Amino acid sequence: MSKTLRISKKKKGDPSLSERKAAMAAQDQTIKDSLSLVEHKFLVMSGKGGVGKTSVAANLATALSRRGAKVGLMDVDLHGPDIPRILGLKGVLEASVDGRITPKPYSENLEVISVGSMAGDPDKAVIWRGPLKLQVIRQFISGVQWGKLDYLIIDSPPGTGDEPLTVAQTIPDAKAIIVTMPQEMCLDDVRKSINFCKTVKMEIFGLIENMSGFVCPHCGKPIDLFGTGGGFRTAAAMNIPFLGRIPLDPKMVKSADAGEPYMEEYPDSEATKAYDQIVARIMGAERTKTQMA
Repeated sequence: MSKTLRISKKKKGDPSLSERKAAMAAQDQTIKDSLSLVEHKFLVMSGKGGVGKTSVAANLATALSRRGAKVGLMDVDLHGPDIPRILGLKGVLEASVDGRITPKPYSENLEVISVGSMAGDPDKAVIWRGPLKLQVIRQFISGVQWGKLDYLIIDSPPGTGDEPLTVAQTIPDAKAIIVTMPQEMCLDDVRKSINFCKTVKMEIFGLIENMSGFVCPHCGKPIDLFGTGGGFRTAAAMNIPFLGRIPLDPKMVKSADAGEPYMEEYPDSEATKAYDQIVARIMGAERTKTQMA
């Protein structure tokens, strides 16, 4: 694992409190400088696991990059870093001489950072408490050579714990994209995510209903395996934008397991069209806001 992520217990000769405060202040400035080069920041989050949040984050980043935007994808799901697997990224990242890390290139316009690309053993459990998670996420910003980006997409673990809270505190202008499925059990949890964002004063950019409908490959008829419309109704009830529905496609599961680019393999699929429509809304809305500023 990269030396930038190695945290040890306090030993004799470790920095004093004043020295640690000075180091934190220096890191704060580095974080501020790094984020100033990023035009738009989005935190992709969900109320519960199993709704396809990581797949949504990866495909949104891919779709944005395919439209010519410079994109960074930051995986802060520290206990389940699946982004490298989904995108087929292999190899271990190492720090450069100055201690900073160059993110993993996926394509000309998309770079990725993940704990999954920093550990030699992919099966090793990450057993970290909150303070260590905070340090790692801060180092993902201050210790990574992102450069100038149009979009930074951040994939967080499900729920409203340390990781999304750290992002909210460290990247105050990040906007949330909340992912849900149509069924009521998921919607109960996604309302907690919405209220989390309101509590920490994070702007909610919108809600995506994932796995919304499935077209039978045999008869061609749509089947609502998990219901439909629940995300739209929740967005309307909670007064937040609804970004769109993404259908369930077994080929997407196969592509993710194989680490193959789904959108390049199936550019005419209904799921790819849904992502393109959502990304068009994202780019259009952000462009309008920039012009109005």
